[in-house]
Amino acid sequence: MTFTLQASSLTAALSLSALLAFAPAHAAQIGVADYKAGKDKIAADFKADKLACATMTANAQDVCQEEAKAKHKNALAVLEYGHTGKAADARKMRMVQVDTSYDVAKEKCDDLAGNAKDVCVQQAKTDRTKGAAEAKLVKEVVQSGQDATDSARAADLKLANEKCDALTGDAKSTCQSAAQARFGKI
Repeated sequence: MTFTLQASSLTAALSLSALLAFAPAHAAQIGVADYKAGKDKIAADFKADKLACATMTANAQDVCQEEAKAKHKNALAVLEYGHTGKAADARKMRMVQVDTSYDVAKEKCDDLAGNAKDVCVQQAKTDRTKGAAEAKLVKEVVQSGQDATDSARAADLKLANEKCDALTGDAKSTCQSAAQARFGKI
């Protein structure tokens, strides 16, 4: 039951990440001051989370620590992507989410024994494989979308230039410059 919840959480996180991947690279990004403040807050939260784990014992403490590490790594990845807005950081963020979800799930399996533990570990591995595949799919969809956009712009530029060929002199030059400005690569 907890793994269904984790899988749903992972799917929701990946879906959100997919939406973020489609955001334009020039979207408002976190400034340097906010980035540094975010890092400080993440570090303080991590210390507090680790301290909260100190009161626990056995595997509950291990799970708590793994969850604290996962929260820390995820927050740093989200912050980094928010700061840079780079597609590579979006991909890294998705993979951090997948990997940390796996690490927590695997740690939770240590409470089990025998076949139940084997099934639990296999479920964690399966969820990780699915998450990585979804992250790869998002990357390919984004790239495919960019390729389609580039092809469409190239076709529009070719059409506009063809229309400009009917003109002569300054009118043709002005037309071609306008076409390049509108459809050319920036």
